[in-house]
Amino acid sequence: MSEVPMQAVIDTSSATSGHALTYAAAVKGGAPDPRSALPSATRLLFVTSEMGDFIKAGGLGEVSSALPRQLRALCDVRVLIPGFRKVRAAKPAMDIVAQLPRTASLPPWSLGRFNTSDGLTIYAVLCDELYDREGSPYGPFAGGDFTDNDIRFARLSLAAAEIAAGEADPNWKPDIIHVNDWPSALAPGYLRWKGLSTPSILTIHNLAYQGLYQPARMSALGIPDLAFSVNGAEFHGKISFLKTGIFYGSHVTTVSETYAREITTAEHGCGLEGLLKTRMDEGRLTGIVNGIDDSWSSPITGEKTPARLIRQWKQKNATDIRQTFDLPQSRGPLFSIISRLVHQKGIDLSIEAAETIVANGGQLIVTGRGEPRLEDAIERLARQNPHAIAARIGFDDAEARRIFAASDFLLMPSRFEPCGLSQMYAQRFGTLPIAYRTGGLVDTIEDGLSGFLFSSPTGAGLTAAVTRALQAFKTKRAFKQMREHAMAKRFDWARPTHRYADVYARALAA
Repeated sequence: MSEVPMQAVIDTSSATSGHALTYAAAVKGGAPDPRSALPSATRLLFVTSEMGDFIKAGGLGEVSSALPRQLRALCDVRVLIPGFRKVRAAKPAMDIVAQLPRTASLPPWSLGRFNTSDGLTIYAVLCDELYDREGSPYGPFAGGDFTDNDIRFARLSLAAAEIAAGEADPNWKPDIIHVNDWPSALAPGYLRWKGLSTPSILTIHNLAYQGLYQPARMSALGIPDLAFSVNGAEFHGKISFLKTGIFYGSHVTTVSETYAREITTAEHGCGLEGLLKTRMDEGRLTGIVNGIDDSWSSPITGEKTPARLIRQWKQKNATDIRQTFDLPQSRGPLFSIISRLVHQKGIDLSIEAAETIVANGGQLIVTGRGEPRLEDAIERLARQNPHAIAARIGFDDAEARRIFAASDFLLMPSRFEPCGLSQMYAQRFGTLPIAYRTGGLVDTIEDGLSGFLFSSPTGAGLTAAVTRALQAFKTKRAFKQMREHAMAKRFDWARPTHRYADVYARALAA
């Protein structure tokens, strides 16, 4: 049996979003993907508020880098993004396709076009008064939202409709548009209000963010008065960008099958469960689990990799990360939290379970930023347990990869999780996730085989799952089998891509 060269620590040279990557089979040993029903000449406009090539705030940025590239094999796809400062800096000499006038209070804009190094065509909405500023796509780095986000993202949404109408690029008009989350969710409404029949797909990455604004903003946004009704853009007396996309869109997708079911219930529907249940009953709501790129395969993963090499690789990474975080070397299990430090992510539950980890000889590394009260609680926990718990408030992609590679277990007790990527990253690196039984976590973690799920979103529920993990760690054979099973799983984009293509084909045929 040949041995695979082992690296001492994880290679972080590809720690940012993967571009022009090759993806393997979706599930080890699974059936091949069916031939796409989508005509190859189909022109698709993929509209997003973030893209990992340039600027991102979360999973949407990763999806927007990977999915359009995969779709290129099936159709003619172009991406539309705001002309953020980082986009302009990356391509200062892009072609200007057209200049378009003001609409209502939405400023005039220019359509920029350029290709990435691997040939993906990008359209940029160029309007410096809206997008040329420091910060994330949505707000200042210090936190909060930009006060003109309604104008900023209505401009993006209307630009998509203007491209669909053939008003922006005379040489290219999409057959279908795919919008993502609330920032581009007005686009299906603008299509309808312009009298266009172009099909539109809305993907909900997180229903909790809806883009709600006062009805007095209707005129500024160019939304017709008749649209402010229950059968339109109105939601409890406000304009809802997201509800507009759900109501006027041809089809709604979300990022896991379980989350698709959850959002049709009062518990997870954020007030939109009735409309979403109607869409599901009509066959117009589909859950599609996200993929991750192949850079999340460990350097030593393979069908014939000896178990001892996997173990040695993990141990070397753990030694390195303990040194980085000033933790003493230990033969005990290493747990990690790699997350936004917010209530949704169950950080308070992890703090409650930390006592059990420490009492059983484990260590915990935390990295992320979020709510000040939770940041303070994490830092206080680390000060109280300097030999067992280390924390770094902040986030660095390369360091996060090193922590994934080093850890034995990942704490991910999110109270809700539409899809989640960290649990997939963890499994590919041989780190077993411990997660609440919700959303995409259910769809990607096999309880007792590739991780541990618990059913009560409480500190006691997580602590019980942590106890199971500690027991598995002590049973070396069982732990080795779980790690090998997790590392053998595939979470690539091949199957999701074909499922999206099927949704496009159905919308075009309707």
